[in-house]
Amino acid sequence: MTHRYFIQLSYQGTNYHGWQIQANAQTIQGVLESSMSTVLGEKIGLVGAGRTDTGVHAHIYFAHFDCDKDLETNSEKMVFQLNGILPSDIAVQKIFRVNPDDHARFSAISRTYEYHISRVKDPFRREFEHLYLGKIDIESMNKACKVLFKHSDFTSFSKLHSQTETNNCKIYQARWDELQSGAKLVFTIKADRFLRNMVRAVVGTLLQIGTGKIEAGSLDSIILQKNRSASGPSAPAKGLILKDIEYPSVKIL
Repeated sequence: MTHRYFIQLSYQGTNYHGWQIQANAQTIQGVLESSMSTVLGEKIGLVGAGRTDTGVHAHIYFAHFDCDKDLETNSEKMVFQLNGILPSDIAVQKIFRVNPDDHARFSAISRTYEYHISRVKDPFRREFEHLYLGKIDIESMNKACKVLFKHSDFTSFSKLHSQTETNNCKIYQARWDELQSGAKLVFTIKADRFLRNMVRAVVGTLLQIGTGKIEAGSLDSIILQKNRSASGPSAPAKGLILKDIEYPSVKIL
């Protein structure tokens, strides 16, 4: 009998070409599938919660897989074995059985990302923060964030030629916070779904507003143009972290 399982993991994306498996490129999915197939002694195929770009990190990530083995009594042992052979920048926290129709991507109702900017050079955080030493107007960026809630079509922030049926997203949260007496800025954005490269494009555009390169009042027009070239450049991947994914309907069996 085939069972469906969710796997919870985290990873530092610096050395990977994102989550999704690709030919001639090292990806999180590729490395994890190989390790799981070795531990379980059968070919394992993973379905992830979504793509993350090259260099993007995940504090929490979920994928599902189907397996003929009953892993309920040995899930902790399998987690231990996987972490023993996985590289140090990928860590598995849990494996648990779910209903056969639960899906790592489609059962999720929201994703939350953070983007980290350092205002002070820190060699110990350089892989996780974008260093920006110029002046940034946080107030104008947070004012612009409110515009995002008015819209649903975010084509202007989507990677070109993406194979998606719709570019509509519902944004629930978007704000900038100043931490460590202004030494660090964190942008938090939560939505039901995100387009490819969307968060980095939003951050890049907001930074141009915060540095005076784009008028804060022009964000509405940028979104309505539905044209990627109308918005700002993508912020560097290393500052982006997937922080949370919500699955209210998924129950551990």
